[in-house]
Amino acid sequence: MTIENADYFVRVVDLPVGIGGMVTPNEDGTYSVYINARNTRAKQLRSCGHEVGHIRREDFWNGKPIEEVEADDEDP
Repeated sequence: MTIENADYFVRVVDLPVGIGGMVTPNEDGTYSVYINARNTRAKQLRSCGHEVGHIRREDFWNGKPIEEVEADDEDP
C-alpha cells in the first residue's frame, strides 16, 4: 500500500487487550503503526488498514480530538 508523500513502518507488538492498533507521527515525517500481536491475523489486517486511514486523512493535523476522529471512522 502506498500513500503519496508518506512513509510508514508497521510493527506488531503486544498492546493491551481491546486496542487493535495505533499510529504515531515521527519527527522525520514518517509514521509508526503499531498492531496488536495478541489479535488474529484478520483483525491485525483490519487494524492496520484503520491506522493507515488516519495517515491518509491526515488526522494528526486536523485539530480534532481523538474521540471525534474515531467517531468519524464509524460513520457510514
